[in-house]
Amino acid sequence: MGSSDLSVNATAIDGLLVITMRQVTDERGTIREFYRASAFDGRTLPHLGPWQQLNVTESGHGAVRGLHGEAMTKLVAVVHGEALGAYVDARPDSPTRGGVVTVTLHPGTQVLVPAGVCNGFQSISPAGTQYLYCFDAEWVAGMPGIAVNPLDPKLGIAWPIAVDVADRSQISAKDAGLPALADVLRLDDVG
Repeated sequence: MGSSDLSVNATAIDGLLVITMRQVTDERGTIREFYRASAFDGRTLPHLGPWQQLNVTESGHGAVRGLHGEAMTKLVAVVHGEALGAYVDARPDSPTRGGVVTVTLHPGTQVLVPAGVCNGFQSISPAGTQYLYCFDAEWVAGMPGIAVNPLDPKLGIAWPIAVDVADRSQISAKDAGLPALADVLRLDDVG
């Protein structure tokens, strides 16, 4: 039995926050607040407009998704299982541009991902992971954004489970074929 209050921790990427919302546990289990508008009131957490889209992915053990940085703010969390979340700052004008942060995600831990920061994860639970995304804009094909190869060794991401780039249950051909961060930042400098 117990409870915990809201906690917010800044990371090495400007605006990327690790959040634990209020939760209460008793003999029946745990109730977790996922989102409470009054917590995102601009004082404790950045004010966010209404969520426009929510997605849940189910990913098998060892699967990697991302790293994608669309022009939308995301609130992400694991609702079942565990994952290693990875975030890369690819924003052209950010003071932490090129920064990489990893966070172990389990139910109750959330990450607020600013627009333009690339988001990805690896499912590390033997039974798989359910990962929830809340978007402040609807996803549309061709929308502005940046994507980075999650297996780029220069990112320094220590994926807990080795990834076979030929195994589509572990990584999509699209994600495996994304450019390295250095190439993305170089292209961004030219454009």
